Amino acid sequence: MAKATKRQQKLTVVDANKTYGVDEALGIVKSNATAKFDETIEISMNLNVDPRYADQMVRGVISLPKGTGKKVRVAVFAKDAKADEARAAGADIVGADDLIEEISKGIINFDRCIATPDMMGLIGKVAKVLGPKGLMPNPKLGTVTPNVAAAVAAVKAGQVEYRVEKAGIIHAGIGKASFSAADLRANFDALVDAVVKARPTGAKGKYLEKMSLSSTMGKGVKVDVATLSGAA
Repeated sequence: MAKATKRQQKLTVVDANKTYGVDEALGIVKSNATAKFDETIEISMNLNVDPRYADQMVRGVISLPKGTGKKVRVAVFAKDAKADEARAAGADIVGADDLIEEISKGIINFDRCIATPDMMGLIGKVAKVLGPKGLMPNPKLGTVTPNVAAAVAAVKAGQVEYRVEKAGIIHAGIGKASFSAADLRANFDALVDAVVKARPTGAKGKYLEKMSLSSTMGKGVKVDVATLSGAA
């Protein structure tokens, strides 16, 4: 039998059949994040919803109090003065027809997309490209707005979008392994609270069924959802 590597020897053993308290789970995930890069700490939530129905869709944005630790590239669809405002606020890419052309060619060098209301007709040309990637600007998420400077600043400061997938699961990052346990817990609480408050009218019975935490390269650690307020 091959000997365990030094990295494997240092890892905290995770019992796959056990659920852990939030703080203990975060501690395990942090200690096991030993890659040569700063791993992202991720949360996975299984919700008792069927997003195929409009009254069971869960989607929104939340500004994590301690940021994400990730550099987010922001593209803004705007013209003239609004384009200047976006650039001044730190937008990485600003454009209109030229940006549409790039996206049409499959060139997408950004993580979030913001637009002024007057640009939505133009963006419709690439809706089939942006939509499946979760990049389509949406007024409900604050990404279609005349106040592009504030929107860019919010995204850069640590705003996270969450959206339930077909299987009823939400995946999101809550920070980096280098974050303190207290900062990760603050971000965890903020995101979970937002998802709980976003419970749709069509959700019946127990809402938050399962939850786990993991790092980019690490194994998942199950969280005891019974200890979370509003999870039922």
